[in-house]
Amino acid sequence: MLLIAHRGYHPAVPENTLAAFEAAVSIGVNGIETDVRLSRDGLPVLTHDRVTRSGEPVAKLTRAEIEKISGHEIPTLEEALECFPRILWNIEIKVLAALPAVIDAVKRYQAGRQILITSFHHELIPACAAALEVNCGILLAHRPMTLESLLNDLNGDGNPRINHIVWDYEALDNVLLKQAAENGFRNWVYGAVTREEHNNCLELGLNGIITDYPLLVRDGQRI
Repeated sequence: MLLIAHRGYHPAVPENTLAAFEAAVSIGVNGIETDVRLSRDGLPVLTHDRVTRSGEPVAKLTRAEIEKISGHEIPTLEEALECFPRILWNIEIKVLAALPAVIDAVKRYQAGRQILITSFHHELIPACAAALEVNCGILLAHRPMTLESLLNDLNGDGNPRINHIVWDYEALDNVLLKQAAENGFRNWVYGAVTREEHNNCLELGLNGIITDYPLLVRDGQRI
């Protein structure tokens, strides 16, 4: 099971910063998950929240303005990919507007990086798979009625780059996990919190876990 640090490792530094990514690398994770939004000056900035603590939307602020409000640096996607070339990157596209900037950045780095692009905006995923040479997947916050109903509109073109499903921990279903695996998908999960939940993910045979608590998982071993 791949160990992915959610927004980097951030017990002592701000999340989604180069410092958080450096901390994640230092504890030996397999990869880092980060969030991309588009700033007013057209940059693919790495920040999770739609609205800053001042109450202003990220989309209406420049990168410099976001940094001033946040009180720390806000990296761009290109900066992260440049600084940490040997880690697996899970890039979550938060908004439709960020798609062109993400595609442009990833095109310049995809040859030398391990990259997985995901989104809750499932309509973006076929576009990414067609434009890029990286793995792509969908994020889920619910349990679908059937796997077929979930995938019917997603990979009708059979693009093999659409090959990951990232499940909310509370939506995990062993039947659907097995069906997804049988259909060639890699099952990842986010949202596990306790030691018991992390162990349960190991027992379910998941391919990857995105976690705020990476020290609860070491080398795929039960803890």
